[in-house]
Amino acid sequence: MRPQALEWSVENCTIARAMAILGERWTFVVLRDIFAGIRRFDDMRQRSGIPRQVLANRLAMLVDNGVLRRVPYREPGARPRDEYRLTDKGFDLYPVLAAVAEWGNRYLADPEGPPVAIVHRECGQEVQSVMRCASGHDALKPREVASAPGKGARRR
Repeated sequence: MRPQALEWSVENCTIARAMAILGERWTFVVLRDIFAGIRRFDDMRQRSGIPRQVLANRLAMLVDNGVLRRVPYREPGARPRDEYRLTDKGFDLYPVLAAVAEWGNRYLADPEGPPVAIVHRECGQEVQSVMRCASGHDALKPREVASAPGKGARRR
């Protein structure tokens, strides 16, 4: 049986477009730190160990793609610098980061457990990723979902 997915083109695939922005390892490390409240270049570099030029490139790419915005600040007696803040587009990536973290925690954590937990501020419990359809059906399992042509699908 021929998979239905072969019937439509992937030329305009939004997953491929998203991965062109997010698909490099250091990009998620930068986002992890920014979601944790680390907004300044030197703090990010110190915490993550990302080489200076790689970090500068990732931050510039995230700004150019509207995920982050630069906000100037100036410490007394120092030159002006920028810190990096999430845009709405950036905040919308948090569920993606949480899902990646959840997967990593399940399969890649050290025996003592993961080093960071993403928790609900109100109750302190760990956040879980849940797939839900537009009709409100919660906790869908991967085998309960399928790829289908979207509104922008192009037939092959």
